[in-house]
Amino acid sequence: MTPYQERTYRSQVSGSGLACFRVVVKETDLWVGAEQDLERETRDLVYDARHQIERYVESHPEFVTALSPLPEDPFAPPIVKEMIRVSARVDVGPMASVAGVIAQYVGEGLLRVSDQVIVENGGDIFMKAHRPLTVSAFAGASILSGRFGIRVPVRQMPGAICSSSGTVGHSLSRGVADVVCILSPSAGLADASATALGNRIKGPGDLEQAGNWAKGIEGVWGGLMVAGDHMAGWGDIELVSV
Repeated sequence: MTPYQERTYRSQVSGSGLACFRVVVKETDLWVGAEQDLERETRDLVYDARHQIERYVESHPEFVTALSPLPEDPFAPPIVKEMIRVSARVDVGPMASVAGVIAQYVGEGLLRVSDQVIVENGGDIFMKAHRPLTVSAFAGASILSGRFGIRVPVRQMPGAICSSSGTVGHSLSRGVADVVCILSPSAGLADASATALGNRIKGPGDLEQAGNWAKGIEGVWGGLMVAGDHMAGWGDIELVSV
C-alpha cells in the first residue's frame, strides 16, 4: 500500500465560490468543489467505484500489477472496462488510469445534482464550471514549478487535466520528467497518457520526440512536459503565468 502523502498543494486551491470538501476512502483522497456540500453523495460514489475495482481484483490479481495492456473483458464492471480500454490505447497497464477514472466517475455522478463540479484525485482533475479555470503545474524542484498553469476554457468542459511525474509523488513512472500534464475530455485517457508520455522522457532531450508521439493520441487535446529547466507543450492548450 502506498503511504499517505499530505496534499499540501490543496492549500493553494481556490474553490471558485463553490462549496469545498475532502473525502477519503482508503487510498482514495479527493478534494471536491460543488454548488453545495455533497460529501455524502461523493463518498457513496467513491465506495461504488472502489467496490467495482476491488471485487474484480479478487479474481484477477494481475489487474493491479500489469504494466502493459490487458485484454478486454466483457464481464468486467464498467469502471474496470474503462480502465482496460483507455490504458490499452497508450500501451500501459490499467492501473495507470485509476485516479483519473475515479475522478471522472465521481464528477459525472455529482453533475446529476450540481451543475458545477471540480474533483481532484492526487493531481488528476475532472472539472465543469461556468467560467474558465486555471490549473497550476507543480514540477517539484524544477525552476519552472508553480510559475505557470493551463487555462481551461468553458468550451473544454466537462474535461480533465491529469498529471504524472518521475520525480514527485507516488506515480509509477519509468522516466524522469518533473511533470507531464495532459488535457482531454476523458480523465482516464489523460491519466494513462500522462504515464505513457512520462515513461518516454529520460532527460530534457527527449521532450520533442515524446511530444511528437503524444500528438498522435486520439482524444487528447494537448499537454505540456517539464524536465529540469526545459519545457515543451503542444495542442489546444493555453499556458498562463500564475
